[in-house]
Amino acid sequence: MAELNTIRSAAGTRAAQIDVGLRAHMNKVYGSMSIGMLITAAAAWAIAGLAITADPSAATYALRDGVYLTGLGEVLYTTPLRWVVMFAPLAFVLFGWGALMRRASAAGVQLGFFIFAAVMGVSMSSIFLVYTPYSITQTFLVTAIAFAGLSLWGYTTKKDLSGMGTFLMMGVIGLIVAMIINLFLQSGPMMLAISAIGILIFAGLTAFYTQDIKNTYVAHAAHGDQEWLDKAAIDGALSLYISFLNMFQFLLMFMGQQE
Repeated sequence: MAELNTIRSAAGTRAAQIDVGLRAHMNKVYGSMSIGMLITAAAAWAIAGLAITADPSAATYALRDGVYLTGLGEVLYTTPLRWVVMFAPLAFVLFGWGALMRRASAAGVQLGFFIFAAVMGVSMSSIFLVYTPYSITQTFLVTAIAFAGLSLWGYTTKKDLSGMGTFLMMGVIGLIVAMIINLFLQSGPMMLAISAIGILIFAGLTAFYTQDIKNTYVAHAAHGDQEWLDKAAIDGALSLYISFLNMFQFLLMFMGQQE
């Protein structure tokens, strides 16, 4: 009996240690994601401030009445460089992130994530050409509330979401293909359909990624490889960051008030 009590006590202590470690791990995930969001917002706002002007005398390109582009804006938004700016974040996620995770230290992975967040901010600065600052802020707050609820559900639910994750990732591939096609078709109804589907896909991925981050920590905590766990936290932060930004951009299609 004494031996059984000892085993139970050891198991209880181990479970408590995992709970403490999991909370710290999730705090690192959400903290890194939040810093990434701040970097993206600051970069988007700063670039838009340098690229867009309401003063015709300071402009080199008239976009429409009341909205003009400076020399930087003309280069970023009207030349072939806009395609590089648009697709650079996607290319990094698809082809560069895996290599960074394998070869870099945890500090290097975190730096790579923050650089990616800055580049994403440059890419997203064009939303200030289309939508009012008020509607951008409003949509961001709605996205934040929805994200918090979805992530909380993913963390607390007992339902296994792994099967849903596989299905949703297939949906992301289809979504990317549809968006590339619509770059050439420029179909308004198709863009609205893509946006509606995109909101649902990334809402589901928010819950899936949160559960996956939690399960990954619990499965590997016993190995004691803190460097690996730190890199996994940044990887999880990137996944949630991408889900948040995609939900935000797709919601902006519906909620955003145009200039």
